[in-house]
Amino acid sequence: MGVRRDLKRARRRGDLASRTRTETLADAHGTVREARTAALAPRPAVGSTADIPFTNAAEAPDAVVLRRQVDGAWRPVTAAEFAREVTAVAKGLIAAGLEPGGRVAVMSRTRYEWTVLDFAIWTAGGQTVPVYPTSSADQVEWIVRDSGARYAVTETAANTATVLTGTAEHPEHPEHPRVWELDAGALADLTVLGRGVGDDEVTKRRTALTPDTVATVCYTSGTTGRPKGCVLTHANLHAEAANTVELLHPIFKEVTGQTASTLLFLPLAHILGRTIQISCLLARIEIGHFPSIRPDELRPALKSFRPTFLVGVPYLFEKIHDTGRATAEKIGRGASFERAHRLAVRFGAAHLERFLGRGKGPSLGLWAGWALYDLLVYRRVRKELGGRMRYAISGGSPLESDLNLFFYAAGIMIYEGYGLTETTAAATIVPPLGPRPGTVGPPVPGTAVRLADDGEVLVKGGIVFGSYRGNPEATEAALTDGWFATGDLGSLDADGYLTITGRKKDLLVTSGGKNVSPAVLEDRLRSRPPVAQCLVVGDNRPFVAALITLDPEAVAHWLAVRKLPADTPISELVRDDRMRADVQKAVDHANAAVSRAESIRAFRLVEGEFTEENGLLTPSLKVKRHAAVAAYADEIEALYATPGR
Repeated sequence: MGVRRDLKRARRRGDLASRTRTETLADAHGTVREARTAALAPRPAVGSTADIPFTNAAEAPDAVVLRRQVDGAWRPVTAAEFAREVTAVAKGLIAAGLEPGGRVAVMSRTRYEWTVLDFAIWTAGGQTVPVYPTSSADQVEWIVRDSGARYAVTETAANTATVLTGTAEHPEHPEHPRVWELDAGALADLTVLGRGVGDDEVTKRRTALTPDTVATVCYTSGTTGRPKGCVLTHANLHAEAANTVELLHPIFKEVTGQTASTLLFLPLAHILGRTIQISCLLARIEIGHFPSIRPDELRPALKSFRPTFLVGVPYLFEKIHDTGRATAEKIGRGASFERAHRLAVRFGAAHLERFLGRGKGPSLGLWAGWALYDLLVYRRVRKELGGRMRYAISGGSPLESDLNLFFYAAGIMIYEGYGLTETTAAATIVPPLGPRPGTVGPPVPGTAVRLADDGEVLVKGGIVFGSYRGNPEATEAALTDGWFATGDLGSLDADGYLTITGRKKDLLVTSGGKNVSPAVLEDRLRSRPPVAQCLVVGDNRPFVAALITLDPEAVAHWLAVRKLPADTPISELVRDDRMRADVQKAVDHANAAVSRAESIRAFRLVEGEFTEENGLLTPSLKVKRHAAVAAYADEIEALYATPGR
């Protein structure tokens, strides 16, 4: 299989195998407390991220750097074309009155125009303020007011209405920010507006930027309160993009022999999507854009674009796996899929052990089983992802190690990473030639990770932000001598690989005094259908329990397999013993990862969903724990009044 041949070939190349070195520091008890990885890309002395399109246009004007979907076809965009469009839009922003250091809010789904705008704002000397397109008027009001954005670009008429409603009572600036709308021709309007601005003015603005110039004010997801504006410089963006390119690109390009390409569907309001985009343009990796992460909408785009690698979240990979299972069950081959899954986990683990020099590899029996299920199952998984994909990067939350091994056996290596907005996306990432499912890897080159006495993960390096905008108290609480306190708990192994074990603020303490991190249980629960979302509870309670919502797609499949009416109400299903029995299997799977004292002793199926719209999920799909606890207070009380139900 291609990915395994690629890795084997790369292993033989000393220049690739020894690209990074992680140093570790242990305490007196031999426990690793700190890990550092040397930088692969030096910090620039001059220039900014805004230079990337123009460097590409000068060095390789005909190189295809993006592909734009037009009338169902992916039209190539060359480096020269992209630089011209960025310049034209930057001129429009300058003509509109954007001053150096001025801020422009961008509220849109992931699309080509977002990329043009980001670089145009920088080229004009401004700062981009991303806003999730699902944000409410109240959230928009806070971000615009806190950031001081005087300009905004929206995607749709509905987004425009939200911005105008949210900023109607702006305390500092009673007038609305000036708004352009993408669906109404925003880029064309800006291009016309800027026709009187000369090239020399654009060049002067761009070349005045330095690595220390603020590039973006990117707001946190706000799981525990008002989102905070992370001030990120062009040096922060360069440290993240350039070092990850140097770490990963030689594998994605030099070893595979393919023209590297990716379909970007993560929200560009999230820092991970932005930095991946910068990385790809820096390395001249072809990028396409798609506005949805919903698997049923995304799959056709993957099949037409055919990327060589993807950057996603565990939700995507879980859904692709679940689709395979559901398809098999529909044709009466559910048991066969489960056997294919179990064999893939064993095969993947054995093959990785051999690759890492720690085992003999798969037995002849495992190879024979793999060959059979590759025909029946695994090749269909590759087809769902476009047929050319060999690599993926997963972030946002932990990916279950068994799922990682399943995809590896299917010919796709998934590398996990970990980071936050404050670390300009990834702070750690699994290196290409050192896969270790279940961990999020050692520090990104140029970064250090340290564990505090209580196990909190601290991060230091060029990727770490400098401040929260207008919030010195929060900045002081988060940063000490350059070390950023992430709020996450973790452990480091002997090689400096980090494993995230939970969120410090989410730690539950039962009435018996047992500390329980709900993250492990919740992540494993969500990986098994028919579970959609869940909330593990137990703080000051006698045992750990969970509230669980049902996935509508999984429910539809569940009903179809059992030949039950498709319109069976959820209110009946949450009380159906057959449904509870299936959910119990997911609970058992979650409990297998923890001790009995930490395991879920009772669960309750609840109606409804956790969504952004009802305030229970952040745009990055994290559960707002306090909001969910308040919304389901009665159900939580019922859990402890009726154990087991």
